[in-house]
Amino acid sequence: MNAKRITIDEDLRKAFHIRKEVFVKEQGVPLEDEFDEFDKLNGQCEHILVYYEEQPVGTGRVRWVDEFGKLERICILEHYRKFGLGKVIITALEEIAQERGTTRVKLHGQTQAQGFYKKLGYETSSSVFIEDGIPHLLMTKELLHR
Repeated sequence: MNAKRITIDEDLRKAFHIRKEVFVKEQGVPLEDEFDEFDKLNGQCEHILVYYEEQPVGTGRVRWVDEFGKLERICILEHYRKFGLGKVIITALEEIAQERGTTRVKLHGQTQAQGFYKKLGYETSSSVFIEDGIPHLLMTKELLHR
């Protein structure tokens, strides 16, 4: 299990494939809502792939919104959940945010994942809202200085 920062288009396509499998096929998010102007390697956000037994099976990205690093598009292929890869993704994205000097991160977490994010130090900062037909919560975290 390791996380790799995406620096080439081929790896970005692998991340898109994972997101399409999870968000579009599994969760029913419309394809046109899943991909946006930040899905490029242009420095506006950083994308990662997480590997299990040398296969890319998870992804996420962080972009900078106001004074926050916003963790987004976090997902793992269904067969590879429960191996601790979610924590690997979050940790890698938080490290990238810290490298950029960000001390606070936030995310829109699906309500079913609220307990997972709480275990990683996130606090619920909103009531439930609907995003792409799925209930979400705004969750935030102060990053410790290293």
